[in-house]
Amino acid sequence: MGSCDAAGLRRLVSKDATLSVSRQCELLGLGRSSYYYGPKMESPENLLYMRLMDEEYLRHPFYGVRQMTYFLRNQGFGVNPKRVRRLLRLMGLEAVCPGPHTSKPGKGTEHQVFPYLLRGLEINRPGQVVGTDITYIPMADGFLYLVAFMDWYSRYVLSWELSNSLDTVFCLEAMERVWAQVDVDILNTDQGSQFTSNDFTTAVKAAGARHSMDGKGRAIDNIFTERLWRSVKYEDVYLKSYGNGTEAWESLGEYFNFYNTERPNKHLGGIPPVKVFSGQVEAPSISRC
Repeated sequence: MGSCDAAGLRRLVSKDATLSVSRQCELLGLGRSSYYYGPKMESPENLLYMRLMDEEYLRHPFYGVRQMTYFLRNQGFGVNPKRVRRLLRLMGLEAVCPGPHTSKPGKGTEHQVFPYLLRGLEINRPGQVVGTDITYIPMADGFLYLVAFMDWYSRYVLSWELSNSLDTVFCLEAMERVWAQVDVDILNTDQGSQFTSNDFTTAVKAAGARHSMDGKGRAIDNIFTERLWRSVKYEDVYLKSYGNGTEAWESLGEYFNFYNTERPNKHLGGIPPVKVFSGQVEAPSISRC
């Protein structure tokens, strides 16, 4: 479905209708998460702080609440740690080094944690390892969350989705589009509540994949997705300052197509990911430690 068609269909969905939002989206052929493209709002002041912290986190992912507070104060902003902590949690950011966790795992029997399976593994084929993560997307008057699934061998972005909520639904919808493209051996995630939920872990098992999870506070375990976030933000998000959810959705769709099919990837010797994913060329094997 074209982006303009989908945007038009989303306008037909109403919270006031007799049918549920889920049922309306189903009848229109839309993923339920695609209805939630309206930006999540914060005050202009907080949006500025969040944008600055997002950029600083890409440069220094080991910064926690204290360092981010100092960073903003050094820019002339009179913030306190309480506000910085709340905004970092809202953005889903946590420091690489151990400290207060902003992406907390879910608690209770409905949440499961799995061991990290990639230590010492040589990655030498598409589908052997697929990684996923969620990141904050700043906009002109709000923000959204972006989830993406990437094949680690080829760096090919298999699927992605946007939402203004950090629930599990948009992650599941993006993941469903992965299985038709490649046979996945290992799916690597962090320990966020979306990925430890029973719905998500059951879907991974049903697809025949093994679930691997990063250690707490170890963003380095998902380094390839972290590099993707750096690319998409500096090359698209920060340059455009999306005005609304539809604009973000259309622009990100164009960017990921460019990333997969045209953009030279330095870790692949300048080859676009699609050529490696499709088997036209081989990529250097990747050893994890």
